[in-house]
Amino acid sequence: MLTSKERAELRAQANGIDTTLMVGKGGVTDAVIAEAENLLTARELVKGKVLEGAFMTPREVSDMICEATGADGVSVVGTKFVIYRFSEKCQEERNQTGRAKRKATPVSKSDPVGKGIRARRQAAKKVREQRNQYFRQQAIEKSIEKAREKQLRSED
Repeated sequence: MLTSKERAELRAQANGIDTTLMVGKGGVTDAVIAEAENLLTARELVKGKVLEGAFMTPREVSDMICEATGADGVSVVGTKFVIYRFSEKCQEERNQTGRAKRKATPVSKSDPVGKGIRARRQAAKKVREQRNQYFRQQAIEKSIEKAREKQLRSED
């Protein structure tokens, strides 16, 4: 099962590839499934098209092929669909060329919105503390001044 981020990345990659799998009026036959199997092993990412003569929707075709081959459906737009299945053969080729793909995706633990909220709250707290400290200091000075005035009056 693909996550939404993986699916989005695969959709972006599928924009540049050509349509290689065609489903005609015969529907999803054994030949179509065998061809999809070969393409998935060779490429991992396959873009297909359902021709007008077919009496099936692209979603149905995609779901049937995915079920038969063990692939994941990436997207269905109009008459075209994209399917993906991890291939050991492609992984070995990437490892040999130094373009290994299946490494752990770094998960950012910082939430920019939460980070901004925390920063604003912290700044507001600092301002409140400074204001409270100022008023405390003013109150202390005022009470000292009153005590001095009272002392001066009592001496007179």
